[in-house]
Amino acid sequence: MLTPPGRLLPRPMSLCTAPEGELGFLIDPIGPGTRALCAARPGEAIGVLGPLGNGFDLNVAKPLLVGGGIGVAPFPYLSEQLKVGCGSEPQTLLGFRTAWHAEAAALIPNAEVVLEPTYVTEALPSGYDVLACGPEPMLEAVRKLAPDAQLAWEAPMACGFGACYGCVVEIDGALKRLCVEGPVLSSRAARSQPAAQLAAHPASS
Repeated sequence: MLTPPGRLLPRPMSLCTAPEGELGFLIDPIGPGTRALCAARPGEAIGVLGPLGNGFDLNVAKPLLVGGGIGVAPFPYLSEQLKVGCGSEPQTLLGFRTAWHAEAAALIPNAEVVLEPTYVTEALPSGYDVLACGPEPMLEAVRKLAPDAQLAWEAPMACGFGACYGCVVEIDGALKRLCVEGPVLSSRAARSQPAAQLAAHPASS
C-alpha cells in the first residue's frame, strides 16, 4: 500500500514494475488520494507497506493474463515472473473503456486489446490457466467461464493487517479480508460481495 504525501490513510496498489532499485506503480488519479500520489514531486516521502496477503500461484502450465482497466497494473511484473518460470511471456488479454486507457497495454508483452463495447469475456479463449485482475463485474464474468481461474479482487483498504475489515468480500458465507486471505482467490471459492455492504470502510480512492 502507498500513503500519499499529506494524507492519513494509504491506498492499496499492485506492484507494476520492479527495476533494480525502484518500484513502479500504475495509478489512475480518480480521487484525492490517487491524485496526491500522482502529484508527488521528487524528494517527497511516500509511505510503502507490503507485500500483503497472497499473490498469484505461478505454478501454471499455460497461463493467460486477463485484465480490465487499472486491473492491468500487476501484469508487467507478473508477466516477467512467469517468463522466468515458463521461458516465454504469457499470453495476455486486456479490456479498456477507451483507446487512451489502452495505452497501458504497451507495458505488457503479447497483449491482445479489446475496447468497449467488446468485453474480455467475449474474446476469452479456452484451454488456459487464467490469472485475472479487474473490476468486480469482469471477475464475476470470468469466474463463470473459467472455473479454475485465479482472481485478484479489488477493494479499499485501510490498515493492511486485517483489523479494520474494510476490504472484506464474502467467500462461502464467511467474510474474508483481501489484505490477509486475498487479494488473489480461487475462482471456485470466490463469491464476491462489495465491502461497502458488509462493513463501513474509511478508505477511498
